[in-house]
Amino acid sequence: MKLNRPSPAPHSETIVALIDVVFFLLVFFMLIGRMDATAPFEVMPPLAESGADMPAGGATLSIGASGELALDGAPLPDTAALDAALARRLAEDPDLRLRVNAHREAELRHVLPLVGAAEAMGVRDVVLVVTPGPPG
Repeated sequence: MKLNRPSPAPHSETIVALIDVVFFLLVFFMLIGRMDATAPFEVMPPLAESGADMPAGGATLSIGASGELALDGAPLPDTAALDAALARRLAEDPDLRLRVNAHREAELRHVLPLVGAAEAMGVRDVVLVVTPGPPG
């Protein structure tokens, strides 16, 4: 007589415990880690003055969507011409205020170097023209 023995079931290795450990480690590091870089000193962002009248006087620098330049409505061919025009205006008025009116599609690489160059030339007051968004 031949008896059939049931074959032993293969031992299934469960990884549920490992998944739990990895999940707890993930949550732990998310809770103790910093998600953003913080400055080693106090930073107070500027306040926007929405609805306030633009300050009078000064010069208006217009920057188009693809980097075109104009100073007080007069088109400028390049940044060298802008530097020369600003130098002339600063010679006339050392306390010149510069309003920067950039197109909403203008890339920062067109705007920020111009503001930095104007400040390096001696412009002390730079006003960025913005359009207020919808409330809410």
